[in-house]
Amino acid sequence: MTRKWWKESVVYQIYPKSFQDSNANGSGDIRGIINRLDYLKRLGIDIIWICPIYKSPMDDGGYDISDYYSIDPMFGDNEDFDELIRRADDLGIKILMDLVVNHTSDEHQWFKEALSDQTSKYRDYYLFKKGVNGEPPNNWRSYFGGSAWEAVPGEENMFYLHAFSRKQPDLNWENPDLREDIYEMINYWLDKGLAGFRVDAILNIKKNMVYGTLEPDAEDGLVYIGHWIMNQPGVTSLLKELNARTFEQRDSFTVAEAAVPNEDLEEYIGPDGFFSMVFDFSYTDIDVSETGDWFRPSGWTFEDMREKIVLNQLITQEKGWGALYLENHDQPRSVSKYIPKEDISDYSKKMLATLFMMLRGTPFIYQGQEIGMTNIEMNVIDQFEDIATHDQYKRALKEGVSEEDAFRLISSRSRDNSRTPMQWNDSKQAGFSESDKTWMKVNPNYTQINVDQQEGDAQSVLTFYKELIQLRKNSPYKEAIVYGEFVPELSNRTQTIVYERITARVNVLVAINYTNTVQTIRIPSDYTVCVLSNYDDRSTRLDTLLTLRPYESIIAANQ
Repeated sequence: MTRKWWKESVVYQIYPKSFQDSNANGSGDIRGIINRLDYLKRLGIDIIWICPIYKSPMDDGGYDISDYYSIDPMFGDNEDFDELIRRADDLGIKILMDLVVNHTSDEHQWFKEALSDQTSKYRDYYLFKKGVNGEPPNNWRSYFGGSAWEAVPGEENMFYLHAFSRKQPDLNWENPDLREDIYEMINYWLDKGLAGFRVDAILNIKKNMVYGTLEPDAEDGLVYIGHWIMNQPGVTSLLKELNARTFEQRDSFTVAEAAVPNEDLEEYIGPDGFFSMVFDFSYTDIDVSETGDWFRPSGWTFEDMREKIVLNQLITQEKGWGALYLENHDQPRSVSKYIPKEDISDYSKKMLATLFMMLRGTPFIYQGQEIGMTNIEMNVIDQFEDIATHDQYKRALKEGVSEEDAFRLISSRSRDNSRTPMQWNDSKQAGFSESDKTWMKVNPNYTQINVDQQEGDAQSVLTFYKELIQLRKNSPYKEAIVYGEFVPELSNRTQTIVYERITARVNVLVAINYTNTVQTIRIPSDYTVCVLSNYDDRSTRLDTLLTLRPYESIIAANQ
């Protein structure tokens, strides 16, 4: 087993617009992150991943970049970011940025020149194609709904491709000049002292261009674009070059947003892989249909979730190293997704924390997850900011879903659920901002769920996360928790997840009751010590026949 610093780290993801406002304008910024570094140090994290802070018109939360080299004034400036890197480094914290290179904003200078001059070299930086009698080249549906092709203003029968919103034109990675510009930009940021990147939508950079009308998969007459642009033959050659020209030269830490087929995983995250790790979507997107529709319930069950977690763990440990997460800026809050509303409590929140923090891989904690933040309740669709939420709602209505059902299904899955302001205390605007109006409204439950309330509570969700982090970093069980082999206990067929983390000396067992009823399981007789439970009255000595109370989680050791 190759040891790497990032395997022993814990990552904390920040959505900067919602983390901390330092200048009372209602929106978070870099200075706000700097002001909260001490909190992150107390939490015990080692790495901060910051969602895009580059210059952007913010059509898609900053994932539409208009200048790769400049910090958007909304967040501060380049000097502020340089200071953040220095201040974080003083505390032993490394910084990851988001790397968005499948597309740019339509306000990027490259795209502006591509539109204004058809002979410009930048024309080939994007994917312009002629239509058929004024209609798009094919009937691909973008990830955000509607046609993936947009008519070029002032040009007859010409379209450009956008896999996401129409303001996010896709880049043409077949162009070597584009690739050189991308590599130069990446190395610019790495030379500033970045530890690496979270790499966005990277499996979309290779396109399988087809023309004409394809068989529609929905009433809108369109077909899901992912089948032709995700993980296409030839993408690995591009990824190999990307790694060799940038990340590999600096031993960077990279985590890719990449749904990699199991049979190809080693090529991506093995000893000579393109990335340090990739995110697994099998259980975090378990509630989404195969075509990415939020309004088509997948009908997932606990058994499905357990099966996907176990399969991913077994395959990933054979091929390389994995990234662990339950929620991020593209997901609703995990407790609201995985736990029935009536069962959401500190017990079930701590249970989920135990489940994911003790798996094999590097944990990614999303801001507010460590205090158990939940989905926000909206009343009307216009209260949502997220472009994908509005597109999914419109699609649901087109598919014949009633307005009531469409709103219910979309609001529970909306990405805005995780983008509400961080809940620091019970003062005005949850301590996020001194402004009377924030860019998105604060979840009204901030008076019951906030950092200040939990930091002084030995039984709080925040304290429990700190304990889990310290088990990974500074305990006799660190070796097993970080590097131990994942071995599922398949003999327990109740509503539980039970697995071991095994080393040559110390072994750890994790037992999870995923229900609101008592479950009794049998564990190996050598696991006699309870290291940590989410019930504070759990005895430190364990019996072979183990009774787990509703949503109880136990970490046991063999010494």
